[in-house]
Amino acid sequence: MSVPSPDPLAARLESTLLRDRPRLRRALRRQRHQPDASEAQRLADAIATSSARATARRDRLPRPDFPATLPITAHLDEVGDALARHQVVVVAGATGSGKTTQLPKLCLALGRGVYGQVGHTQPRRLAARSVAERIANELGTPLGDVVGYRVRFQERGHPDALVRLMTDGILLNELQRDRLLLRYDTLIVDEAHERSLNIDFLLGYLKRLCARRPELRVIVSSATLDEERFSAFFGGAPVLRVSGRSYPVEVRWRPPPAADTPLAEQVRAAVVELTAEGPGDVLVFLSGEREIHEVAGRLRAGFGPKLDVLPLYARLPLAKQDRIFAPHAKRRVVLATNVAETSLTVPGVRYVVDAGQARIGR
Repeated sequence: MSVPSPDPLAARLESTLLRDRPRLRRALRRQRHQPDASEAQRLADAIATSSARATARRDRLPRPDFPATLPITAHLDEVGDALARHQVVVVAGATGSGKTTQLPKLCLALGRGVYGQVGHTQPRRLAARSVAERIANELGTPLGDVVGYRVRFQERGHPDALVRLMTDGILLNELQRDRLLLRYDTLIVDEAHERSLNIDFLLGYLKRLCARRPELRVIVSSATLDEERFSAFFGGAPVLRVSGRSYPVEVRWRPPPAADTPLAEQVRAAVVELTAEGPGDVLVFLSGEREIHEVAGRLRAGFGPKLDVLPLYARLPLAKQDRIFAPHAKRRVVLATNVAETSLTVPGVRYVVDAGQARIGR
């Protein structure tokens, strides 16, 4: 039996999956120092198996369509060119620009996701799940096939899924098992402007990781004017700015209520005013779960079956969270924490009530 030569085997390593390469390189080094015919054959078979899996992933790459109505679509060529020349790219786009759903699709169109997954982080579990569902729907594939997600206590995705949505905490947890994050060939850190401890630690780690993994591509997505700071942190990474879609908005201020007026009563009065004006759902921003339940009880008592009152917060069971995306005939009032501020879009909303309070970590 002929012994496979180490040099041709080494040349084939670039066609294997990223997560297999360290193990295959170690086996190749052993083969160079202690040639063994049976071990060489097993190495050749392992390389062939990994290469075949990469080829199968390439064959599963979809051909995405990009909606012309989204502002990000006009800048996709610029983002693609920047990714070809730079390891880190900063994309700054206002809410509604389409960057969250279209950037992963662009990565697939560029051939990313073959040797490792396209990882896409979101600060919140609800956003990770809803974005995964939206991208899968736009690609015309079942959720979990090409696009999957993982959040705390729940995961849905084929082992060979090309895109993986997750919270930034999940990605940080993976560092305990995979310090080089070899599961991914591209990482998108979305909502980076929130600057949580998880996001800041993750960005700091990725800066160091890029030096060890030159093939890795990182997209930092931000919705505010912090993009220059992100660019400077990553050594002058290019910044691409995308405008958001704007609509005419009427802002109404209300004077501070009397000190003894409950928040639930203030919200009820605002909803009464808005529902008298015309059709459309109402989105109410509240500071936490307790406030949401208090306001929900007041609205249900005041409006009865005329309104569908839907809470929306992180600890809510998944089936109840998904109700906000379901088709409906009755007018709805969605009571949400700031998860609905930038992380996801609630369909059907025409009116917004901001209670002016929020819980902010310090």
